[in-house]
Amino acid sequence: MTTYPAPGPARTRRPVRVWDIVVSSILLVLLALLAAMMSFFGFFLAMASDSCGARDCSSELIGAGLITAVALPWVILLAAAIVTILLLVFRKLAFWVPLAAAPLVVASWFLGAFIAAAGVPTG
Repeated sequence: MTTYPAPGPARTRRPVRVWDIVVSSILLVLLALLAAMMSFFGFFLAMASDSCGARDCSSELIGAGLITAVALPWVILLAAAIVTILLLVFRKLAFWVPLAAAPLVVASWFLGAFIAAAGVPTG
């Protein structure tokens, strides 16, 4: 006679946290607004080339800084949205992802400004 082990407790899924879904959604919308604002400010880095008539500037570095400041906030937003959605699907806390991504979106402008400034010689 074959004996089978006693069945274990049934696996139950974690409950849906409605507050986490609502807060995560609101924070993602706010992150999108922040990304749009920082991307808009990134276009102003084109003014770094204003003094390039009298100096020998690197238009490649200025352009790379501008592209970085304009595009990187959207890349960070996309990554944050994907991670947030995956965490919500697996019913884990997700509200912290847009909060953690917000300083990265702001830092992306500073990174772009640093790169653009490297293309303009001093003195």
